[in-house]
Amino acid sequence: MGFSVSEFGFPVVVTLYLLDRIEAKIDSLNQSINNLPNQLKD
Repeated sequence: MGFSVSEFGFPVVVTLYLLDRIEAKIDSLNQSINNLPNQLKD
């Protein structure tokens, strides 16, 4: 039951890519939430 690098590496690369994309979306969402009180004042 040996795992080759290709079997292990591909899911790791996909996971890191998705985490990077999710992080960017979370940062954008956080910025929007922080700006929400200012938008509601106007």
